[in-house]
Amino acid sequence: MAKVELIGIGKVYDGNVRAVDNANITVEDREFVVLVGPSGCGKSTTLRMIAGLEEISEGDLYIDGERMNDVPPKDRNIAMVFQNYALYPHMSVYDNMAFGLKIRKFDKKEIERRVNEAARILDIEKLLDRKPKALSGGQRQRVAVGRAIVRNPKVFLFDEPLSNLDAKLRVQMRAEISDLHHRLKATMIYVTHDQIEAMTMGDKIVVQKDGKIQQIGSPLYLYNHPVNKFVASFIGSPPMNFLTVKIVEKGGQIVADEGSFELVPTAAQQKILKDYLNQEMHFGIRPEDLEYVKTPSAKNNMQMKVAIKEPLGNETLLFVATKTQQIIVRTSPDVQFQIGDTINFKPIMEKAKFFDKENEISLCDDVKAE
Repeated sequence: MAKVELIGIGKVYDGNVRAVDNANITVEDREFVVLVGPSGCGKSTTLRMIAGLEEISEGDLYIDGERMNDVPPKDRNIAMVFQNYALYPHMSVYDNMAFGLKIRKFDKKEIERRVNEAARILDIEKLLDRKPKALSGGQRQRVAVGRAIVRNPKVFLFDEPLSNLDAKLRVQMRAEISDLHHRLKATMIYVTHDQIEAMTMGDKIVVQKDGKIQQIGSPLYLYNHPVNKFVASFIGSPPMNFLTVKIVEKGGQIVADEGSFELVPTAAQQKILKDYLNQEMHFGIRPEDLEYVKTPSAKNNMQMKVAIKEPLGNETLLFVATKTQQIIVRTSPDVQFQIGDTINFKPIMEKAKFFDKENEISLCDDVKAE
């Protein structure tokens, strides 16, 4: 397998439309890296430049130490799995998987060995004689993956391969692709708009927006230490809550005033926020970091009214509102709330984030409990 390096990679279309801007990404040998972001953020364009399906406008691409900018796709030793499977409808599963090897003039016995081995790994041995129209969506996706496996490429590329599957099958295929990565010990680059896929599958996540990389890191690092409001909102389900607050000084300490309640930051947070006195900021807190309290707490009490509730069996999501703003709270299903109830929550301030309102960067990261 191989290391993949993108150094200052950019893609500019006619009319000076910039789809990817100065992408610097290192995918280590045998690493599973996920490119994630909303539609139009440049993630698929980035993948297609790695594959050679899009010309690189700027920067350099290296695979296994070799510059690949001008190398044709067929000579890059990569294999790509597409969103729409791209199977030949008139060919059997066996012939679909063998086609690329036949084009490359592989020996018939070697082709048979590779196809059968891939079919065994993917548990589709009984499907080799079928045509794609006789397969379910999940089976077609396995065939598409199998066609990539038989190539024994240096790098596997996946372009939103699960987006056409139903929710249950997506969960199953997620696990199967992750298991495949561990079994093959392969270098894999995976594109998705689904942050749950990114969190559960990737060794490393690359978050993109408007053609620019926002942050790169392990799933949990990005979850706990987002560099800006966009990453904080995109990583996590339900997403992080945001409330507009004003930073003021009362009684010798810094307070975040929401209008309906006041929050007292930790001492470490106050050291940073003192430079933002009388300015509005975004206060960020995840739904699970709001603790329900039966009686109002003496400090950092957030009193809100239940607007919507979503019982999910193992938990209940509450949409609760202040006078002007609404957030989501994750609660235990054992506690019963009704729409219209006024209830109290206390945020875990050590896990709270503060974001500059203008540039939306995180100001109080790596703050330790005091």
